[in-house]
Amino acid sequence: MSSLQHDPLPSSPPLAVAQALAEQFAATAAERDARGGTPQAERDALRASGLLSLSIPAAQGGQGADWATVLQTVRTLAQADSSIAHVYGFHHLLLASVRLFGQPAQWVPWLEQTAREAWFWGNALNPLDRRTVARRTEGGYDFSGHKSFCSGALDSQRLLASAIDAESGQLLIAVLPTGRAGITLNADWNCIGQRQTDSGSARFEQVQVADAELLRDPGPLTTPRSSLRPLLAQLVFVHLFLGQAEGAFAQARHYTLNESRPWFRSPAETAGEDPYIQRHYGEFFVGLESVRLLAAHAAAAFDAAWNQGDAPDAEGRGRVAVAVATAKVAATRVGLDVSSRLFETTGARATHGALRLDRFWRNLRTQTLHDPVDYKLQELGDWALHGKVPTPSFYS
Repeated sequence: MSSLQHDPLPSSPPLAVAQALAEQFAATAAERDARGGTPQAERDALRASGLLSLSIPAAQGGQGADWATVLQTVRTLAQADSSIAHVYGFHHLLLASVRLFGQPAQWVPWLEQTAREAWFWGNALNPLDRRTVARRTEGGYDFSGHKSFCSGALDSQRLLASAIDAESGQLLIAVLPTGRAGITLNADWNCIGQRQTDSGSARFEQVQVADAELLRDPGPLTTPRSSLRPLLAQLVFVHLFLGQAEGAFAQARHYTLNESRPWFRSPAETAGEDPYIQRHYGEFFVGLESVRLLAAHAAAAFDAAWNQGDAPDAEGRGRVAVAVATAKVAATRVGLDVSSRLFETTGARATHGALRLDRFWRNLRTQTLHDPVDYKLQELGDWALHGKVPTPSFYS
């Protein structure tokens, strides 16, 4: 598998490991897309690779990589298999979340165990789904209710879960063992794309949550630093979209050069020499190059803010949000364009069901609906007109 990347990716062991895994996953990606369900062998391969500890600081037994490197591994995996890249990217997002929302006394042992035992973290947060309610008990709360879109929750060892405090209406976020009594994870994800992300629903039935498991200091989105979390989430999506677009480009290019035939009116002897097909690839290349540059700029801005600790203020955080939103809009548009129009460069035979080249568009279409790009554009318009930075939320 070759993505024909034209930006020089840094040579490092984590990126080499990610590339080897991507080549392994690519061999079965189409078949697994048709099957759906849990990609158990691929998740186990990620556990064995050591990449689950990539973002964990060296002091807690991890590799201490910067976020640009972590995001490059997400992008590399997405070129082959966006479902695997999705749950892997969310794993690192959840590890960052506990560091941003909680205190070292909480997250240090969690990160140490994750590095030592290759834990996978799953998501049961979804702050827009308010059906799970927390009621006060002695020494903590019980969580009861339902959650949707719990990506990566199945086959995980820890969950980030949220509930609404029945008394105050406050959003509470907790770190829970996935196997705790009262938690039921449903294998009911059956959408057109991202079919192996296990993004099904969850049920909580009087799940006991200790006070020490709640991330309340500083808590979610309470400071400029804790508000970096949604920006990292958006960066994960940027690199997922970019990787998928690069994967679609690589698959289309291989098919064009090796299988496609020129149209009968074409002056070219091969499809790759046809001027109209070359024009399409020129447009794809321009789009991908622009997203690569925007993604790199946004990742560097995020790393700089992350490394400042508590120093960034609301304006500084907001400028990072503008860079991230710009990359998100571009990655969405270019990804959907390349994955849809690739068939104009490959021809009718490339629509054969066994190839499942449509999976790139289906995966991107499913993921890009996570939060409306129109609202990113509105925020960017407000910035462009009035210099007003985006207001922190779980999506901006």
